[in-house]
Amino acid sequence: MININNSSKEKLAEKITAMREGGKILGNLLKDLKAYVQPGMTGKEIDAWVRSEIVKRGAKVSYDMLDEEFPGSICISINDQLVHGAPSDEVLEVGDKVSFDLVIYYKGYHTDSAFTMLVGGEGSPAVKKMISVTESSLWEGIEQVKPGAHIGDIGHAVEAVLRKGHLGVIENYVGHGIDKEMHDKPEVPNYGRKGHGYKLVEGDTIAIEPMSCLGKPANYVDKDDNWSVKMKDGSIGCHCEHTILVTHDGYEVLTLADD
Repeated sequence: MININNSSKEKLAEKITAMREGGKILGNLLKDLKAYVQPGMTGKEIDAWVRSEIVKRGAKVSYDMLDEEFPGSICISINDQLVHGAPSDEVLEVGDKVSFDLVIYYKGYHTDSAFTMLVGGEGSPAVKKMISVTESSLWEGIEQVKPGAHIGDIGHAVEAVLRKGHLGVIENYVGHGIDKEMHDKPEVPNYGRKGHGYKLVEGDTIAIEPMSCLGKPANYVDKDDNWSVKMKDGSIGCHCEHTILVTHDGYEVLTLADD
């Protein structure tokens, strides 16, 4: 029994070390990406830069490991695209909303993070507010994380912020557990009831990823590329995400960039 426990502790320590290192690589890459993106670029140009940077920094492209081939190294979702946007030849213009969702593989483990921005730093005040509120909902959800907390606690906190901000709450795409598998149990919805759902334990790693919109939350998969999820009413969608480690007394955000 002692040997089994020691082995489990060693595996958990290996996981945490690898995901901390991978998360830091991912966080810094996304920070650099935000500065890199400029009007006039295309999704495919950005995707090529991201792929090069992932390799340069010693990691691997997680999307290359999917059973169904994804046409890129990063999801790039523009304007009415919500998530899973396939990189294309569409040219980014000042004021476009663009969400970037990236998963990398490092030392046997995945880390996952996303952010939404306005190209050129300018755009609709309503979109700016949506991004700000969605980011706030992410952090409110993160604040609920600790051993013994329920997944419902996270979802309830995220949903409360989004609804207070008068945003549509996306329910058919959710966060998830993550480590050796890109998407693992438990699911982490952006809605929920306090005290319900899976109870977190120290060492769990989850991706919390609020998704919102300015209109109604109904969405569909674009038949042109069979990947991009678009808003049915043509409204603007938003997506923010971090990978979180449950610590002995709270949480650690693994995908933050260096200051």
